[in-house]
Amino acid sequence: MLVLARRPDETLILRVPNLAEPIRVLVVGVRGSKVSLGVEAPREVTIDRSEVDERRQLEKRGSK
Repeated sequence: MLVLARRPDETLILRVPNLAEPIRVLVVGVRGSKVSLGVEAPREVTIDRSEVDERRQLEKRGSK
């Protein structure tokens, strides 16, 4: 795992092979132990919180 420190209004750039546009992650704010992130990505990229993704994966497995 790569760990990077960022301050509010600083951005991470993720360049993914086969995606024309990079994914941009902006640190919008920090309050106590919570960090607010903004994500800009091409429409074909799905962005979910981990608990939402896990639930969807379980639902997919259950419907097979």
